[in-house]
Amino acid sequence: MPTFVRRMYLFRKKDPNRPTNINLKIMHVINAVAISVFVAGLLYKLISWLF
Repeated sequence: MPTFVRRMYLFRKKDPNRPTNINLKIMHVINAVAISVFVAGLLYKLISWLF
């Protein structure tokens, strides 16, 4: 499968016939929290290093 087709698969529209999965929603929340904590830590270290 070409790389372009694999990447476009990520941007497909949501299928209304597909059931919602609570595990997938929980995974996205945990991922968002982890990214937020990581960025907050980077900002803290950057600010403490500069000042």
